[in-house]
Amino acid sequence: MRALLAAFATLGVLLLGLAPAATASGTDGPATTPVTAAGTEASGSEAGGTGETYVIGTDTTFAPFEFRQGGDLVGIDIDLMEAIAEDQGFEVEWRSLGFNAALQALDSNQVDGVIAGMSITEERQEVYDFSEPYFTGTVTLAVNEGDESEISDWEDLAGKQVVVKTGSISEEVANERQDEIGFEVTALDQTTTLVESVKSGNADALIDDYPVIAYGVQQGSGLVTVGEQVEAGDYGFAVNQGQNPELLEKFNTGLQELRASGEYDEILNEYLGAEDDGVDPSSFWGLIVTSLPSLLNGLGNTLLVTGISFVLAMVLGLAFGFMKIARNPVLRGIAVTFISIFRGTPILVWAFFFYFGLPPLIGVPVNIWVAGVMTLTFNGAAYIAEIVRGAVQSVDPGQAEASRSLGLGHGKTMQRVVLPQAFKMMTPSLINQLVIMLKDSSLLLAIGFAELLYQAQQIYAANFRVTEVLLIAALLYFIAITALTQLANYVDRKVNR
Repeated sequence: MRALLAAFATLGVLLLGLAPAATASGTDGPATTPVTAAGTEASGSEAGGTGETYVIGTDTTFAPFEFRQGGDLVGIDIDLMEAIAEDQGFEVEWRSLGFNAALQALDSNQVDGVIAGMSITEERQEVYDFSEPYFTGTVTLAVNEGDESEISDWEDLAGKQVVVKTGSISEEVANERQDEIGFEVTALDQTTTLVESVKSGNADALIDDYPVIAYGVQQGSGLVTVGEQVEAGDYGFAVNQGQNPELLEKFNTGLQELRASGEYDEILNEYLGAEDDGVDPSSFWGLIVTSLPSLLNGLGNTLLVTGISFVLAMVLGLAFGFMKIARNPVLRGIAVTFISIFRGTPILVWAFFFYFGLPPLIGVPVNIWVAGVMTLTFNGAAYIAEIVRGAVQSVDPGQAEASRSLGLGHGKTMQRVVLPQAFKMMTPSLINQLVIMLKDSSLLLAIGFAELLYQAQQIYAANFRVTEVLLIAALLYFIAITALTQLANYVDRKVNR
């Protein structure tokens, strides 16, 4: 038993060593300066003499307003906020989460404000305080290139399948026209998902913000815009109602300064003034070279969070597994409750709970690494506990009876006879659980954790080469899982020979 525990501890240390640079990802990890979600003053570097740092939430895949280019977060919203921060003398700590997740982070005070191409609506004004509008947008209809003859205007959507972005103004526009025209609406989470749904034929058309779709057309998305554009209202920067009025004032003042100096127009022209260059001509190999640094950084984070979680899950799983076969009914009840809760609920629910739901209960923000580790640890521990329980109970009862007939007590029988055999039987299942936890870590992208699949999303959001980027990510997952499996099997052979 001690040898097997030592072997798994060694495996955990090796996993940690595989990702030495994972904590230096630059975004979406632990804050590099001491900040809180209330915009407290940081004790580190100063900007314009104030040294104040605000945590700002944003979308992940909403080019040209926010996306990643060469691993860096860029876009109209990003450049605009950075320029305002420089003008007004404060710093920005970015949280790239996705639109809905960013709003949930704002509601739970994980961030101080949100800028994500967010339309100012009466419904949202009941919950948030908005800045002065910084952009007036429209939504457009888009179809596959070549389908313009079939769908050339809104009236042609009758009987068609249309996709929109969840929680966006495009969803409101679609719902308003749905009954009148007679089309079906499906809400998805990201613009790139909308584009791929139309390109794959799963949807006939999409409705989304015109600047976003126009940028995608420039990048060779394979879509074209059709029909009249519909006014989508004004975009604004949002904070929780009654909170951070000084941040809102700084944003409005900085926005006025940028417009007066002409820097505002320069930022817009940088992303909206480019001519259509067509499809990116770079080769698949070129895509690998340019995207590999970001993907490897995400892989490092994946291995690190999996390694930490697996070691902790082993400790908890062993404890709850032994508690479930204990003679004490209280211990058995505690173990059954824990296992039932975490095996009977989706892992994604706990990811959202630990990152968005827990902070209001405890009164302090939860670091995204802490939330990720807690999610994987508790879920993995519940399954490992059942693995332990099943392995112990699968040992032939005659072994324990023979041990007791030789004068050994219950404790010595478990230690010397039952557990050594049980650990030999449970090792393959523990290796399988390690692989499952590594794959489950991809679900953490929903809360903005910068793991491998999250980094892949950032890349194809900017270049619209979804299939190729996902193939590269899948290959990295396959290599990592195969290497881990071989390493774990080697440990199994050494321990259980």
